[in-house]
Order: sequence, then C-alpha cells, then structure tokens
Amino acid sequence: MRYRLREHEGPEKGDLTGPNPVDRGKFGSKIHLITERTGLPLSVGISGANLHDSQALEPLVRGIPPIRSRRGRRRRKPAKLHADKGYDYAHLRKWLRQRGIKHRIARREIESSQRLGLHRWTIERTMAWLAGCRRLHRRYERKAEHFLAFTSIACTLICYRRIAK
Repeated sequence: MRYRLREHEGPEKGDLTGPNPVDRGKFGSKIHLITERTGLPLSVGISGANLHDSQALEPLVRGIPPIRSRRGRRRRKPAKLHADKGYDYAHLRKWLRQRGIKHRIARREIESSQRLGLHRWTIERTMAWLAGCRRLHRRYERKAEHFLAFTSIACTLICYRRIAK
C-alpha cells in the first residue's frame, strides 16, 4: 500500500528535499532569493522544505556576484539588506555587521510585519514571476543541480525581459 502511494524511502525524492511543515509532510523544496531594489534577482538558492529560512541567508549573501556600477569599482556586497522576521537572529545580525552590510530586519514579537511591506513586495513580485514558470511550480527533477539550473534560467529570463522593455 505504501509503495502504491509513493510514501516509501528511496532515491526518487531527490536531493535537497524535506518534509514540508505546512503541506501535510509532503516532500518539497524552497527557493531562496535575494533581489535588488527593483526586483531583479541577484542570488538564488534552493533547500529542503523543512530548512529554516535563516540558515540560507549566509550562502545567498556570499553568492551575490560583483555588480558593475556606472562609476568606480564593482560592488561586491549590498549596501543594505531588508529581511522579514524569519531572519531575526543575533548571529545573522552580527555576521552582516562584520561584512559591513547595513540591515533592516523586522524584530520578532516587537514590530509588525507591515513596516517592511514597502520593500517586501519586490521579493513577492519576483517570486510570482518565478511561479509563472511551470517547470518550477512543481519539482520534477531528482537532482538538486538540475532544479537549481532551471531556477537560474528562469531568473535569467526575468532579467532579460526587464532589460528588453
């Protein structure tokens, strides 16, 4: 019976999957994203659905490529980072301070999440653009590298469409 319902352990679940805490424990993946102010993706990553968001912040910030500016040297780090309450941990704040990145992280049980609404909608809009890619709506690939490659292609298409306008 379990085999027929595909609930058995095995390699077909794929890398970087985990039981989703809000979807009856079904295995799935999360897409983590850092964008610039207008919503263009800078860094993208994937993880299992059971991984907390705060654990994905450091690899994403390290994955931001040097960005060429109109004047001066390439920028290797963002000037400011906005994040929601899921990233409100002292070790993350300290790590961002050590890298010289100003942060605006909503504090748990103190601030309302409405204050970040001015900045959060750009991430939500970019995630909606990614959700428009049918290949990313459901994970068909077993290998995490393949899923990350399709996610990167979708981010590249988003950037191309924005530049082409």
